[in-house]
Amino acid sequence: MQLSINQILKALGSDLKQIKDMSVNGGCIDSRKLKPNALFIALPGEKTNGHAFVDSALKAGAAIALIDQQIESSFPVVDLANASELPDKGPFSILVPDALKALQQIAAYWRRQFNPKVIGITGSVGKSSTKELTASVISHRFFTLKNEGNLNNEIGLPLTLLNLTDEHEAAVLEMGFYVPGEIQQLCEIGQPHIGVITNVGTVHAERAGSIEAIARGKSELIQALPADGLAVLNYDDPYVLAMRPLSAAPVFTYGLDPAADLWADEIESMGLEGIRCRMHCGREVNYLTAPLIGRHSVYTMLRASAVALALGMSWDWIFHALKNTPERLRIVTTRTPSGALLIDDTYNANPQSVMAALNLLEDLSGRKVAVLGDMLELGPYETEGHNSIGMRAAEVADELVLIGPRSITTRDAALRAGFNPAKAHWFADKYAAEPYLQAALKDGDVVLIKASNGLHLDTLVAALEENK
Repeated sequence: MQLSINQILKALGSDLKQIKDMSVNGGCIDSRKLKPNALFIALPGEKTNGHAFVDSALKAGAAIALIDQQIESSFPVVDLANASELPDKGPFSILVPDALKALQQIAAYWRRQFNPKVIGITGSVGKSSTKELTASVISHRFFTLKNEGNLNNEIGLPLTLLNLTDEHEAAVLEMGFYVPGEIQQLCEIGQPHIGVITNVGTVHAERAGSIEAIARGKSELIQALPADGLAVLNYDDPYVLAMRPLSAAPVFTYGLDPAADLWADEIESMGLEGIRCRMHCGREVNYLTAPLIGRHSVYTMLRASAVALALGMSWDWIFHALKNTPERLRIVTTRTPSGALLIDDTYNANPQSVMAALNLLEDLSGRKVAVLGDMLELGPYETEGHNSIGMRAAEVADELVLIGPRSITTRDAALRAGFNPAKAHWFADKYAAEPYLQAALKDGDVVLIKASNGLHLDTLVAALEENK
C-alpha cells in the first residue's frame, strides 16, 4: 500500500481528486536523493531554498512537489486554494500556504492508516543509540521502521512516517528537542504507544533555558501516551522518575537500582569487545552480553530490553538480538599509521556523554590521551559542565589535548585537580591541534576524540588516520 496523490489531497483538506490517481513513493527534501515517484517538499534551508530545485526534482523523477512560494516552472503549478482540477498525470507542483505544515499533515494522515506499535524515544543523551539498538532488537521479531540517521525533528520524523507500509509491525521514532512544545507536536504526528525517556541533562539548555524546561519538554512524550500504552522511565534519573505522575499509561522503570522494574548489576566492561551484565525483572535473572562499548551502554541495553519485553519478546529472543548487535551501533575505532588507537566519538558532546566516554577510556589499556573539544549549547551550565569534565579527565587521562575557547575552562579545571601542566595542551581549533597530534601519537596510545558536532572533529580523525 502506497500513499497516493488523492490521499495527499485528502490529508490537506482538499476536495480535489486526480482522475487517474497516482502513487507516491515516500518523501524527500533533497533533490539529489530522490526515489522515483517521490513527493518533493520545497523547504528553505540554511544555505539554499528548496524552491530553487523544484524543476530539478520533477525532472529527476519526483511525482509531485509541495511548494509555498510562487515559482517559475516548466511543469504545471496547481494553487490548491483556487484550482478546480488537477492534471491527469504528473509531474506537477501543488502550491500550499505552508509546505512544512503540509508535510506534517500528510504524515499524520498516513500514520493513521496503519496500526504498528510506535515507540517514541527522547532524552538528553543516548536517544540515538537507544533508537538504533531498540530497532535492532525488536526487528528480530517484528518488521520495523525507524528514523534514519538524525531525522528526528519536525521535518525528519514526518519524512520517516511517509515510508510506513502495511507490512510494518513496529516503528521506532527518535524525537529531538530544543524547546518545549516540539515533542508534543511530534507525538501528534507519530502517535506513540510506548514512550522511552533516557535522561535529562543540560544539552540544548542554551535554547530551552534551564534543565527544568528541558525536563518539561521531554515529559511531553509521556503525557501523549494512551492509557493502554507504556511509559519506560529511567529510575536512576530524578528528573525522569518525577515524570511518573504525568503518564496516563502504566509506568515501567529501568536502571541500576534494585527498586526499578528492570535493573542490572554485575556490569563488566570487556573494553572494545563490549559489555556483559546481569539483568533482573521480577524473579527472572538473565546474563546478557552486547558488543557495545563502555559501561554506560548498559542503560541502552536496559531500554531496548524493556521495549522488547513490552512487545512480548522472550528473554531468549532478547539474548540473541543483543549478542548480534550490528556493527554500525558501535563506536568507531581506527588506527593512525603510527599505531595509536583512535576512538571516534565526535558525533556530539555534553557533560553526560563526555563523562561516559572518559569512563570508557579508563577501562582501556595503553597511554590514555583525551582529545576534548568545546561542548556547545549548554547555556547557563557551560562553565559548570566544562569544569566537571576537566576534573574527571584529570583522573583518567595521561595526556590532555583541549580544543576550542570553551575548553580553556576544561584545562584549567584539570590543572586545579592536580593534572601535570606539561601534559595539558590547549589549541584554538582543530587545525592548530592536528600537527601536534600527528607528531605526538604513537603505538600503544589509546586516543579518545570527543566534542560537539559543531567543531567537526571527525575531519581531525580522518586526517590523523591518513597521516595528512
